[in-house]
Amino acid sequence: MNQVPTAPYLTAEERKSLLKMNDFRAFIEVASHWLWIIVALLLPYFYFNPLTVILSLFILGGKQLACAILLHDASHFSVFKHKGLNDFVGKWLGAYPIFQDMVSYRPYHQTHHLYTGLEEDPDLLLTRGYPTSKKSMLRKFFRDLTGQTGIKAFFGLILMSLGYLEYNLGNNIVRVSQKDRTWGAFFKVLIKNLWKPVFANFLIFLSLYLFASGWLYLLWAGAYLTTFQFCIRVRSMAEHSVVEDTSNPMLNTRTTYANFLERMLFAPYYVNYHVEHHMLMGVPSYKLPEMHTIIKARGFYEEGVLSPNYWTIIKLAVKE
Repeated sequence: MNQVPTAPYLTAEERKSLLKMNDFRAFIEVASHWLWIIVALLLPYFYFNPLTVILSLFILGGKQLACAILLHDASHFSVFKHKGLNDFVGKWLGAYPIFQDMVSYRPYHQTHHLYTGLEEDPDLLLTRGYPTSKKSMLRKFFRDLTGQTGIKAFFGLILMSLGYLEYNLGNNIVRVSQKDRTWGAFFKVLIKNLWKPVFANFLIFLSLYLFASGWLYLLWAGAYLTTFQFCIRVRSMAEHSVVEDTSNPMLNTRTTYANFLERMLFAPYYVNYHVEHHMLMGVPSYKLPEMHTIIKARGFYEEGVLSPNYWTIIKLAVKE
């Protein structure tokens, strides 16, 4: 396992304390996440103008990333103590609204932790290719914010759900043979893998239709195709890109400090404390800042990778 070592930075008692979950704190975090989604969706309804639409799209993009992080945390069983509740929340408030699937994600993501930065890491392609030229970075952001990346990513997820591609979120496209596959098998997979994401998104639309306007769902869909992809890109760059040695667990993962705006867009659920997460995967999100304080005081970041903000990451990822 290519994992950040806990010794000598944490004692056994500290590890035990950090791994202890608090359901009330988890509830507050999840409720706050979805309250922001409600606010963002209703903002243009009450104050419709270009500025509120743009603001809504960026808030929603950041909170759709929060859905992905909630899925991520639940896949580590680090949200709620009861595994059934943990998985229910991770699926219905994390995975399904963004057309993801925890059943596929959990073993996939475990592989990322086992082989972080190595050739076997399924997310490796997400973090390679940096630093890049300023023009290339601007093209990437342009494709993200105009929906080109989102459309490609969405259809990729649909093809994975339908069994045409192997499940992979790291841009590694592997086709699945369709030899001898019947139409019956196709529709069985379609219903099994897509009815829950479709139903979750229908519930979002229905809620908006009943309490405000169904047209507001276009904000959710629009953010998914645009700002969400932008937030994913910057978050991915911050965690494992432009590092000194991808094979060294002390150097292939970065923690990044985040201000309010950066937390809204790129660092929900304290995911910016990413070294801490790789060091001890089961620590609930709200305890990661505490863990950071402990290991920093003991000298971890004399070698470990720490960035002052996300703007620094973007500058690192662009060639001079």
